[in-house]
Amino acid sequence: MAKTDYKNNSSDMPKWLKKAVFYEIYPQSFKDSNGDGIGDIPGVIEKLDYVKDLGCNAIWLNPCFESPFFDAGYDISDYYKVADRYGTNDDLKKLFKEAHLRGMHVLLDLVPGHTSVNHKWFTESMKPEKNEYSDRYIWSDSVWETPKNMGSLTGICDRQGAVAVNFFSHQPALNYGFYKPEKKWQQPVDAEGPKATLKEMMNIMKFWLDMGCDGFRVDMAGSLVKYDRESLGTIALWQKVREFLRKEYPDAAMISEWGEPEKSIKGGFHMDFLLHFGPSHYNDLFRCKKPYFSGKGKGTCKKFVKKYVENYEKTNREGLICIPSGNHDMIRLSKTIRGNEAKLAFAFLLSMPGAPFIYYGDEIGMKYREGLISKEGGYERTGSRTPMQWNNGKNAGFSEADPEKLYLPVDDSKKRPTVEDAEKDPDSLLNEIKKLIKIRMEHEALLNTAEIEFINAGHYMQYDRFTKNERISVIINPSGEECKLKMKGKLIYSVGKGASLKDGKCIVKGGSACFVKHEADK
Repeated sequence: MAKTDYKNNSSDMPKWLKKAVFYEIYPQSFKDSNGDGIGDIPGVIEKLDYVKDLGCNAIWLNPCFESPFFDAGYDISDYYKVADRYGTNDDLKKLFKEAHLRGMHVLLDLVPGHTSVNHKWFTESMKPEKNEYSDRYIWSDSVWETPKNMGSLTGICDRQGAVAVNFFSHQPALNYGFYKPEKKWQQPVDAEGPKATLKEMMNIMKFWLDMGCDGFRVDMAGSLVKYDRESLGTIALWQKVREFLRKEYPDAAMISEWGEPEKSIKGGFHMDFLLHFGPSHYNDLFRCKKPYFSGKGKGTCKKFVKKYVENYEKTNREGLICIPSGNHDMIRLSKTIRGNEAKLAFAFLLSMPGAPFIYYGDEIGMKYREGLISKEGGYERTGSRTPMQWNNGKNAGFSEADPEKLYLPVDDSKKRPTVEDAEKDPDSLLNEIKKLIKIRMEHEALLNTAEIEFINAGHYMQYDRFTKNERISVIINPSGEECKLKMKGKLIYSVGKGASLKDGKCIVKGGSACFVKHEADK
């Protein structure tokens, strides 16, 4: 594979990130400590030992800041204050401290692209009189002129103009400038308004890093500079942020929700998420009519592998692409991948480069709840955001509140999975994930920045993970066909219907996966 001209990024990557395995916590649904029906930060602290015992040494905490919660907290009204329903700033500071005492790290969810309409910045920007917030958002010159190819709000105040929005209409877009302005009101990226917005976003980062935060997962990181088709303006913006962090917070990690690693890594992010939309073919593996990891063996991984390798080359073979089990924006994995299929899927997820991300509840196979009424802008995503199922007690151990007061209803089916039951079952998905993470941590060839080379992308998937000291072959065979490979070494892991290694032959039955450490690495 040819090298690219992109800068090698591992030199300034925080040491801890190279071994990080993340657990995503949706705070309102994880653990309610005070019986009000909504999960909170003290509840997260209460369950830190569970996350650590799972094998995860890092947490991504979804937005926990003050918000009217029309979009589950992604509509922020104060970046400097924890929402009352989750606790206090001191509670979040305690979470950082308790995580560090356990050798864990915490990423906050940074939302730099938009705020709530309730934010003080926006209410000030609506005033017709010029003030320090007038250019914090993207306003046209006329109430009759809406921003081209962008959603907008118009006629909402006495200020002359329409304001651009991101996504929902209650999320006005922050102003980082236009890469190629076409109208007088479209400010260039070096105008005072865009510069002030970026400075304030860095102040927000500084505030939480000083409190003990270990970095940020950045929401829709590629969307900031407008009319920026090649993302050159947005890349330059994030390079400024990286320089600031390199000087003042060298151990802070930055992971982007961008989905284009060749851009995000160049911008200075340490790692980039593969998105469930766009060109990655990520969902060919997990969430489509014929998922590759389905035991029916009718799916394909070819397009995914082709695109992954293409992106991997553009990151200088640094393993900087994160593949999550799911997140709060996706249909839960268990809707399409169950039982042994899920074990094979996690054998893949936990042996690939980049930092793995496990969405809360995926480790026990929590169900996607069909037909729930939308809550806080969840819509079809609402069924993936239900309360964590800890035990067989009241509200599955999530809360002591009356059921009708819960943030969302708990799965009330008799066969609902729980942590309590999974921990007791040696054959559970939970215990398989613990085993996989332990093996990952024991082998440098399976860690986040070790290299990868794909050998096969047919009815079975084969790739080698390697460093200068170690090489491990990963064979994952979700199909019904057995595969036979010439291979010498030691079988260090297997799951499913059976895999064997003898006399230079590796046989992996359909519905199985295995890891083989090469003989030369003894």
